[in-house]
Amino acid sequence: MRLNLTRPLIIFDLETTGLDLAKDRIIQISYIKVEIDGTEKPVNLFVNPQQPIPAPVQQLTSITDDMVKDAPTFKQIASQLEAEFKGCDIAGFNSNKFDVPLLAEEFLRAGIDFDFSKSRLIDASIIFRKMERRSLAAAYKFYCGRKMEEDFQAHLADQDTAATWAVLQGQLDMYAPGKQEEEERQLENDMDKIAEFCNDQQNVDFAGRIVWAEAADADGIIKRTEVWNFGKYKGQSVAATIKRDPGYFSWVLGGDFTLNTKQVLTRIRLREFQNRQK
Repeated sequence: MRLNLTRPLIIFDLETTGLDLAKDRIIQISYIKVEIDGTEKPVNLFVNPQQPIPAPVQQLTSITDDMVKDAPTFKQIASQLEAEFKGCDIAGFNSNKFDVPLLAEEFLRAGIDFDFSKSRLIDASIIFRKMERRSLAAAYKFYCGRKMEEDFQAHLADQDTAATWAVLQGQLDMYAPGKQEEEERQLENDMDKIAEFCNDQQNVDFAGRIVWAEAADADGIIKRTEVWNFGKYKGQSVAATIKRDPGYFSWVLGGDFTLNTKQVLTRIRLREFQNRQK
């Protein structure tokens, strides 16, 4: 089924040196850019992570240090990717939890503050989990009627990207209102509604260190505000604890947290400071 796009859609996948958002790096990024008229442009890029690729990752992805040693670093392609992704909605498989947060970190390390809040984030794994609760290979078989290994080589970004794009189209076809009687199993071909369906997180930062919840703010008023999701202040207002214990703010900035978490925390502190000056 062709999606009803109101702006271009980027479907992307990453292969990385590991799963640590703060320490690991991209070794391959693949994406398909779908224009509003349906035109598709596939792009596949290897990236020099400037660190060794762990042996288990090499075995899993078949991407070796030799394959990326002459590839550009992420910083060298960051501006190109920013231009491609800007103004687009963004889709992937498990992308809201991993690929988007890691890509955000790489952009920040390259000095680019890419505002993902301006993109509708579509995660085919969330649609699949909510509707069927299985893996990408199972999703491909379920929605496309074939075994993934018959058509693709797993754990290569370009292969996984193509499979995800096929799955996403199959999902919109299967859950079209005219094909499902139960309302909870219907998903309209509308990018706003698809993005809303995929947004099942309450994270303020991508890593989930700060989340939205009801808590007393810096003035003691109970409201929906940013709260810590870890440590000794877990469940307490970020703004309130910054006011009460400014050293905790400094500890987080100097700690082993993602750049995005530190960026969000700094914005909260600046907002609170500006509010106090009014």
